[in-house]
Amino acid sequence: MLVLVAPGQGAQTPGFLTPWLELPGAADRLAAWSDAIGLDLVHYGTKADADEIRDTAVAQPLLVAAGLLSAAALGDVTPGAVAGHSVGEFTAAALAGVLDDTAALRLVRTRGLAMADAAAIAPTGMSALLGGDPEVTVPHLEKLGLTPANVNGAGQIVAAGTLEQLAALEADKPEGVRRVVALKVAGAFHTHHMAPAVATLEAAAKELSPADPTVPYVSNKDGRTVAGGAEVLARLVGQVANPVRWDLCMETFQALGATALVEVCPGGTLTGIAKRALPGVATVALKTPDDLDAARTLVAEHTAV
Repeated sequence: MLVLVAPGQGAQTPGFLTPWLELPGAADRLAAWSDAIGLDLVHYGTKADADEIRDTAVAQPLLVAAGLLSAAALGDVTPGAVAGHSVGEFTAAALAGVLDDTAALRLVRTRGLAMADAAAIAPTGMSALLGGDPEVTVPHLEKLGLTPANVNGAGQIVAAGTLEQLAALEADKPEGVRRVVALKVAGAFHTHHMAPAVATLEAAAKELSPADPTVPYVSNKDGRTVAGGAEVLARLVGQVANPVRWDLCMETFQALGATALVEVCPGGTLTGIAKRALPGVATVALKTPDDLDAARTLVAEHTAV
């Protein structure tokens, strides 16, 4: 059984969309999406530098556009399940037919702007912890006032909070943690610091008419599959201020009988976690169009006829 997954913020790199725009129709599609959301996705995906695409308001729609563009290039695929990490959930919702591509991009553009505004209220950030046992790490983070914002599985946890709290973490690491690495993000995503963004998204979501997913949609909130479009949309709104439980998503992939996982562009992060947490599951990451043939082969081998 094939799982199609979409990465989250931080996966973008300067110029990463350049080779994708050489595919037939890709440049026109990206230009149309740019017009629809008032953001030059072509520029940001091909010419912008690292600082420009680090901007939350830019990075989020850029990542969703990249995921949708690469999934379309993959061809007509019916996966056994879809999921996305953080903002990647918007890509997954579009791939599952809950929202059309333009609606997903407009909503994620609103999300990015709202989260950037929320992040500007106070100096906050996120740090990845390398090593350690979650049963020891999580209580230690909570003691410091930090939130385990991403619980990714394979021993990977990302803490979020104020810069002062993150500095305290650097000075007082949980037992077993080798390093604390500051992430290149502009705020404490998936924590209470993002509460103002939730209200903005709630208002925007009221204008949408979501459809029920056409394939099983696995939610970051608790790793459960969600059958109703309205609930998927409500979870997309709420997850801005709630932790990402990618570890539980992977447990669901296993329970569903996953044998293969393809990560849409800019792939690499989630396949890396899967190689450690889902032994025996074949993976392909779509980084450039050169990866499409390998992905198509994997799809053919692991998609039920």
